[in-house]
Amino acid sequence: MGSCVSKGKGDDDSVHNVEFSGGNVHLITTKESWDDKLAEADRDGKIVVANFSATWCGPCKIVAPFFIELSEKHSSLMFLLVDVDELSDFSSSWDIKATPTFFFLKNGQQIGKLVGANKPELQKKVTSIIDSVPESPQRP
Repeated sequence: MGSCVSKGKGDDDSVHNVEFSGGNVHLITTKESWDDKLAEADRDGKIVVANFSATWCGPCKIVAPFFIELSEKHSSLMFLLVDVDELSDFSSSWDIKATPTFFFLKNGQQIGKLVGANKPELQKKVTSIIDSVPESPQRP
C-alpha cells in the first residue's frame, strides 16, 4: 500500500519487467491522446480512471496487474495509464506528488482521487463509482 515519491538510485527498469498496460487500459503517450480519450469518454458517458504511474516505482508495479484486471471487469469505465516520466510536464500539471496516483474523472472533471497502491481502496472507489452511475438504457 505504498507510493513512490522519487526515483531511487540503482533502480533499473530492465530488471523489473512488469506489464503496466493491457486488458482495457489505454496507454497515454501524448497530451493529445489524453484529450482524445477524455472526449471519447465524455461522448460515451464513461467515467475515467487515470493511473499516473512510473515504471521504476515498486508499488506501481504491484498494483499494475490489478488495475488491468479492474479494466477487464468494468468495461463501463475507461482506464488510462500515464507514465509520469514520459509525460512529466503534463503530470506536473496534475500536481502528482507520489506514484501511483489515481484520478477519477467525469466529463473531464475530477470526482475522486487515490494516492498509493492500495488495492482494497481502489476496488472500493471503482465499485462506488459504478454504483453511483445510473444504468443507461440499451440503444436500439
